[in-house]
Amino acid sequence: DHKFDPFTQRDYYRMFAFFNSTVEDGHGKSIPGGMLDIPGEMEGGENVQKQLEEAEEDLDRYLNTQGSAQQKWEDDLSADQRSRLKAEVQRILQTRFAERTIKQKRIAYAAFHADDPEFKSRDMKLAKLEKREPKSVTTLVMRELDKPRETHLLIKGDFTRPGVVVTPGTPETLPAMAAAIENSNGTAGSRQSNAPAATRLDLARWIVATNNPLAARVLVNRVWQQYFGRGLVETENDFGTQGIPPSHPELLDWLACELVQPGGGQAVSGAAQGSSGAWSLKHLHRLIVTSATYRQSSKARPDLRDKDPNNKLLARQNRLRLDAEVVRDSMLAASGLLSEKAGGPPVFPPQPAGVMNLGQSKRDWKPSSGADRYRRGIYTWFWRATPHPALAVFDAPDAFSTCTRRLRSNTPLQALTLLNDQQFYEMAQALAAKVLREGKGSNNDRLDYAFRLCVSRHPSMAELQRLSELLASELRQPGPDEMKAPLLAWTTAARVLLNLDETITRE
Repeated sequence: DHKFDPFTQRDYYRMFAFFNSTVEDGHGKSIPGGMLDIPGEMEGGENVQKQLEEAEEDLDRYLNTQGSAQQKWEDDLSADQRSRLKAEVQRILQTRFAERTIKQKRIAYAAFHADDPEFKSRDMKLAKLEKREPKSVTTLVMRELDKPRETHLLIKGDFTRPGVVVTPGTPETLPAMAAAIENSNGTAGSRQSNAPAATRLDLARWIVATNNPLAARVLVNRVWQQYFGRGLVETENDFGTQGIPPSHPELLDWLACELVQPGGGQAVSGAAQGSSGAWSLKHLHRLIVTSATYRQSSKARPDLRDKDPNNKLLARQNRLRLDAEVVRDSMLAASGLLSEKAGGPPVFPPQPAGVMNLGQSKRDWKPSSGADRYRRGIYTWFWRATPHPALAVFDAPDAFSTCTRRLRSNTPLQALTLLNDQQFYEMAQALAAKVLREGKGSNNDRLDYAFRLCVSRHPSMAELQRLSELLASELRQPGPDEMKAPLLAWTTAARVLLNLDETITRE
């Protein structure tokens, strides 16, 4: 029934049946309350918790000293006065003072004497600490209903016209699931009464079964795409009949076999041999990056311009502009500012003023300080409607739809961002200070050091000459502070180096 591929409506509804008896909520059996512990998320929480407990004890002691006055006020309240209090306060007053929680005491005392300066200072301190208290991350959990739903083949897709009942199963054109969990017909009426229904766990096992090569091929293709800019199957999100056939089908199959079972009956050299288990991504990465194909030069070859202008045959490596987050990371590394801390909550690097006013809601963006200011780009807080401009300008995908391949553009705005954006200017200043601090010898020696920090090679004579002329010109510029003149001149040179096309390109 499918327009392009050999799938039937029955296949569709049998796949749908795997998920028709699930519900998403925060009360999964394996994760009570849907709470997850994320490494680094509660970092610093112990110190805040200790301060919170101390502030609570301090406020509780003070409220206890005012207990007599509080009780006298409560006893003197008339019925009319009580009725005018908030409902929550009325309920609290029904509990004896000695049996009230700290929260109840705070609410009741605020109704009695909210203007008490001693109470206000303690209460405000506690409220501020409560806002800083780390909260556990919650998530929806998909779980099975206790009583499975029946799944029908809907006639012409109309939910008001249910057809035959179907049980969970996989498309008939693909390798079948084990006979123990699915018979050949797949309809409820034809199953044995004691035959167990297939579950999502069975589906997961089927997806990665050794006789089902699709998952391994797709995964291998995505990894290859990261290293070469284009997958062996160029349509990385479509392996169907309408997708582009693989450029190297035997290589794709061999890599898929290596992923599922390293060695795959063939010799594997070096540390990879016998050191990796099934579905080892580490083994796959090592296999690709140590290959002669990956380690080729990306320099264009005249003999390939007519034979293979798009380099589909991989006779050379491809030049790739770094991903948006990695552009930031590489410059932080070159300047010596990069924080190698892993995990924890998102951070807020500097961004131009007014950006957060572009969405439907105006939000604050307070730049992080200290090491958090220089965390890897992957930790940058991402507002869906207003992502960080430095990420957007370097083609980071939006958060509205899935993205299986990033497009790479080359625009003047990218150069302007690297030259003038506050965060990149700070990196240029740090690079200049690092070169002045660590560089040895003449200015040309220091320029050579700065060049290697940015592009991992020595400059040519022509490149070194142009940089030397720029630096000399900047050093001759008069300034209000002669002590800072060298740093300003080297900052200019650093801005140029960080703005080179080669700095943000993997050769």
